[in-house]
Amino acid sequence: MKKLFNLLLLIALPILGYAQSGNIQGVITDENGLTIPGSTVAIQSIKKGTVTDFNGKYTLVNIPEGNYIITVEYLGYADTTKDVVVKANETVTLNFALNSEDTNLDEVLISGFGLGGQSRALNTQKNKQNITNIVSTDQVGKFPDANIGDAIKRIPGITMQMDQGEARNVIVRGLSPQLNSVTLNGSRIPSAESDNRNVQMDLIPSDMIQTIEVNKAVTPDMDADALGGSINLITKTSPQGFRLSASAGSGINFISDKRILNGSFLVGDRSANDKFGWVVAASINDNDFGSHNVEAEWTDEFEYNAGDEDNLVGVDVNPYANVFEIREYQVQRIRRSFSANFDYKLDENNTIFFKSIYNWRDDRENRFVLEHGILDGEDIELGDFEVVNGNLTMFPAEAKRETKAGIDNNRNQNTRLEDQRMQNYSLGGDHLFGDVQLDWMASFSKASEERLNERYIVYESEYSVIFNNNEDKPLYTPVAGEGNYEDFEFGELTEENQYTEEKDINLFVNAQIPLSIIDGNEGFLKVGAKTRIKNKYTDNDYSEFSDITGSLDLLGNVPTRNYSNSDFLAGSQYQTGNFASPEFIGNLNLYDTAIFEGEDLPEEYITGNFDVNENVYAGYAMLTQNISNKFSILAGLRLEHTSIESEGYELEFDTEGDVSGINTVKDKNSYTNILPGVHLKYDITDNTILRFAWTNTLARANYVDLVPYREISNEDEEIYIGNSELKPTTSMNFDIMAEHYFKSVGIISGGLFYKDIKDFVYTFQYEDENGYEVYQPLNGDDASVLGAEFSFQRRLEFLPGFAKNFSVYLNYTYLTSSTDGIRNEDGEERVDLDLPQTSPNMYNASLGYAAKKFSLRLSTNYSDSYIDEIGGNAFEDRYYDEQFFLDFNANIALSNNLSMYVNLNNITNQPLRYYQGAKGRTMQMEYYEKRLTIGLKYDLFKK
Repeated sequence: MKKLFNLLLLIALPILGYAQSGNIQGVITDENGLTIPGSTVAIQSIKKGTVTDFNGKYTLVNIPEGNYIITVEYLGYADTTKDVVVKANETVTLNFALNSEDTNLDEVLISGFGLGGQSRALNTQKNKQNITNIVSTDQVGKFPDANIGDAIKRIPGITMQMDQGEARNVIVRGLSPQLNSVTLNGSRIPSAESDNRNVQMDLIPSDMIQTIEVNKAVTPDMDADALGGSINLITKTSPQGFRLSASAGSGINFISDKRILNGSFLVGDRSANDKFGWVVAASINDNDFGSHNVEAEWTDEFEYNAGDEDNLVGVDVNPYANVFEIREYQVQRIRRSFSANFDYKLDENNTIFFKSIYNWRDDRENRFVLEHGILDGEDIELGDFEVVNGNLTMFPAEAKRETKAGIDNNRNQNTRLEDQRMQNYSLGGDHLFGDVQLDWMASFSKASEERLNERYIVYESEYSVIFNNNEDKPLYTPVAGEGNYEDFEFGELTEENQYTEEKDINLFVNAQIPLSIIDGNEGFLKVGAKTRIKNKYTDNDYSEFSDITGSLDLLGNVPTRNYSNSDFLAGSQYQTGNFASPEFIGNLNLYDTAIFEGEDLPEEYITGNFDVNENVYAGYAMLTQNISNKFSILAGLRLEHTSIESEGYELEFDTEGDVSGINTVKDKNSYTNILPGVHLKYDITDNTILRFAWTNTLARANYVDLVPYREISNEDEEIYIGNSELKPTTSMNFDIMAEHYFKSVGIISGGLFYKDIKDFVYTFQYEDENGYEVYQPLNGDDASVLGAEFSFQRRLEFLPGFAKNFSVYLNYTYLTSSTDGIRNEDGEERVDLDLPQTSPNMYNASLGYAAKKFSLRLSTNYSDSYIDEIGGNAFEDRYYDEQFFLDFNANIALSNNLSMYVNLNNITNQPLRYYQGAKGRTMQMEYYEKRLTIGLKYDLFKK
């Protein structure tokens, strides 16, 4: 990187010495001192122009000496002009403050917020060379979304996987979460989960983010590991004047009738000499809720013992739930975030900045599971079961009552505490050396997840159950007189500790140099280099404890609590009953050898422990050239070299199922990818744009797949192995998009996209020479995705009377996909199989009404069902069911600076649902109920 920096200086010095030209730079703000990204800044007389960045800054270089008129254009506002005198080898600072008084844009907005945030976003999107969707924090604020994941799901082509009713993992254009990249101010966000690359979007509060930028067609200066797309989250930047913003609110979760607390503040300013700017923000959300859950596993095979273990008889039966669970979750989730950003202008040509954010979430959970599973066929005899018209209606089952808890201290509070954190610190600079614009950044990021002293206690029993044979609402009911909880016998008591961390060090430098290959039309060359040093590490342990005293022998002998609930959201027929209380489990002294005997069980965790180093070295060059005043092209090439070192464990079981050996295994791998790209942009009119992109992207395999672990079971004759030689999945992408921007701030757009995917990673099952079943992730499968997108948003100002205050927000995405080479358990290739996690239909729709003193919005979000996990055959495939969310929010202006908000989320009580094979066959249905929050927001601006 140092060599590149010196090279760029060598390029710049001749320009500094001989050029008879100067530069112009400045910042565009609104009347409140908030910066305006996406403004067009142009000198029409010499066909020079640029666009303000996300900090509202612009730079025009290589301007010949003379007098000029600079014009600033901003969608929805009148053009603004200023005169400027340019002198050789000097940089002139020329700032603009746009004023909305010349338009009627604000006549239906709550006062006190100046230029609409979505106007900023649409201007930025309009002036981008590549295909993007940009959403501002103000637009996010129009929806009742507490975390950034829930906000992102409003963007076209994006759906989210949920966790406890909150959006967690992002799917872009049907591609799995690990196939997309998420960055913070351009720096990659690490993942806190152990076995994948998913970024936990519910970890980041929405009110800490200024802008969401979704790049669906990446340019060569962006990380290439964005097969579905790249999401860049931009934190708050320092204002051009004093700003104070704060909010506070409370509410209720209807599932638990417990409170919600939330609050945030932001304060920022600039020094009197305009050199130093700062902004500090913090946010907290304390949510006490839970979920009601029913789960089932299905089979169409049934056997019974006709006399001895070797004489099992099969019976033809209809599909039935061989495992059935009722689950009650009690959850407290506390999300905290703190951000501090600073910038300092050394002189007119040099600025340095520091950005930071620290997110910390405590997730406390108690879980109570009543599980039933049919006994093995060898334990079932004729007369123990009943089959009526092919339906298995009664059979013996093993029942378990499991409590999940934690130790009794101030942090765990008798719950399983998941301590998840993400932090990012960045130092960078923007510099101007003659005609050369240079920027650089060094950042450190870390994500971690720690779960200490997580305890489970299980009580077991066996009795006969009646199965209702309802695939949609499966239910086991004990035969009359059986299933008394007090008779459940002690099964197991365990404690485990889990720790995962991922560290990222990012270093990059970019240089932009004026270079035109067509006389009279502007162009520039941009080159850069980047290094990303990553480490992923997991360290888990697991111990089982036996009770020496016998005091735990029966569930009826220990403190219990009844968790049955007549308002159980899946249906009143699902009643969990009594479980050992969390307080009892949390106070057990498991390490008192007079009471308990503990045993470390490495077979439960050792192959999940690993250490992976992944270093990526990248360089690129790209040329942007205006062919005419309407047509421009961006073409470039990115080179990425990846080096991986991984360490894991080999675990072997003997023929009796006991551990016979544990060894450390290591391996190395490296590969290089050459990734060209072309982006075309044609301005049919000033506000109508046609775009085309040809890009090449990749996705690296999950960490757990890259580890050379090996688990050999000589008892079950099965082998599970990792694959450190996996190549990255690559995709050649084609996009075409047409956009029309309304002067009243809105957009209608539509487009098509296609992805040709190679080396898709899948788990291959085969039989080795010894007859063992082997499971290993391999490359080799191909897949394709074809999709269409449509988006429309506009205030209906052309309607008469009060109707002009309505606004519409609508987007729809259609996907179709296919895969080649996926084989079933018999080795036969499966046909007509969709790419996992590609939802064929997705849409957002919202109707808003805004008057001067209040605004209302009703919003919907829908994603179609899709295959989530491929099984050994079609019957075993797992599907993520369709989701339809309905939310309402209102804002009322109490003064120019103070407003009140009301949010009602999940009006439809939409469950998280999985089904197996057929849509009506429930695997999981988890309900969360509605949430209501009410609060106040305060915003003060002072230039």
